[in-house]
Amino acid sequence: MLEFSKTILKSVSFDKLLFKKELRKMLLWAKPDEALLLKAWCLATFGHMYGDVIREVFRNVTKS
Repeated sequence: MLEFSKTILKSVSFDKLLFKKELRKMLLWAKPDEALLLKAWCLATFGHMYGDVIREVFRNVTKS
């Protein structure tokens, strides 16, 4: 699931809103350990572009 998530996020990384939507969707499917790895990968790969979006999405997930 993690590799699939990476593939999808790479393919939508051209659009901030689409990236955010897909990241939220991925987190609904991810197991807790996968979500942690996904967050680290997202920040390393897209943090320079979408760091604010990534932190917001993961912050909202941990509050639920």
